[in-house]
Amino acid sequence: MVDQIKERKEEHIEICLEEEVKARKVTAGFEDVHLIHRALPEISEKEIDLSTTVFGHVFSAPLIVEAITGGTEKAVKINAAIAQAVEELGLGMGVGSQRAAIEDPTLERTFNIARKKAPNAFLIANLGGPQLTKGYGAKEAQRAVDMIQADALAIHLNPVQEAVQPEGETDYRGILEKVSEIVNTLDVPVIVKETGAGIAAEEAKRLKAIGVAGIDIAGVGGTSWAAVEYHRAKKRGDWLAQTLGEILWDWGIPTAISLVEVAQSVSLPIIASGGIRSGRDVAKAIALGASLTGIARPALAPALKGSAEVKRKLSMTIDQLRSVMFLVGADSTEKLTSSPVVLTGKTAEWLRARGIRPEDYARRQI
Repeated sequence: MVDQIKERKEEHIEICLEEEVKARKVTAGFEDVHLIHRALPEISEKEIDLSTTVFGHVFSAPLIVEAITGGTEKAVKINAAIAQAVEELGLGMGVGSQRAAIEDPTLERTFNIARKKAPNAFLIANLGGPQLTKGYGAKEAQRAVDMIQADALAIHLNPVQEAVQPEGETDYRGILEKVSEIVNTLDVPVIVKETGAGIAAEEAKRLKAIGVAGIDIAGVGGTSWAAVEYHRAKKRGDWLAQTLGEILWDWGIPTAISLVEVAQSVSLPIIASGGIRSGRDVAKAIALGASLTGIARPALAPALKGSAEVKRKLSMTIDQLRSVMFLVGADSTEKLTSSPVVLTGKTAEWLRARGIRPEDYARRQI
């Protein structure tokens, strides 16, 4: 089983680097999100405060690198490069699912390299929701946290990917109760995250009710894990899985929409991920209610080149964020959260259909 997991992780990395896995006919929705330009910003760009405090930790900017990998030799290099970059920039990162290392402790080094390279950065451990229904519980969750001396634990939900995988685990019965058990046992914040299909208001309310500390929406618009599994199926000649991957390639809730649904439904820290590709996207996400934003695939290729390239990518995004904040007259992330936003197009149509008034965002006063 461990060998199968390691092989799958290697395939995932190769496919994300070499194949087209981005959502095709659906976007993250940020083109429908319009910040208001201020011709008289009345602030100094150099004095803008990008810092934010989330989960009791101070981040130099509202940006983290999302969970990417672990459990393979290539993962050591990737996690080390990302960790060193976020340490130097005062950010945070997640590691990939730690299932492989829990079942084979010799693989722990592919994950704990992150803490060795980032002694002070915010690190997020990771377990898969499907494993909870197969017997994992508080014991395994604590092992994942201890493995990397994590500041938080993410429990990831990936029903779309599991549905397409021939080896996928599609029994999600009782998962909410298992998450609740972990929330009530661990001493670190528990975050529930999607992996590219978004989270709706209904799920956000259920997660809030059991006491999760935060939600990572990971909406449609970035990497499609149905697409990743499509390419795996194509390589092995599995026509049925390939067809299903094609059908579900764009399945889910676009990131901007998911963000608003969750922000309007619960009062919890929200990590906005899924198609975040620039500092402008980060600014829009924060204005819509995100506490942090996350990128994954944009950091993958740079990580294979080293920490300097990851740092360069993250620094560029942060510089873009600063410029956008200057243009909307927000000299802090707190003020950015109250900036007026005009929502148009499919995003506005969806939100109205769900009982949310886009006009309320446009009438804010900064």
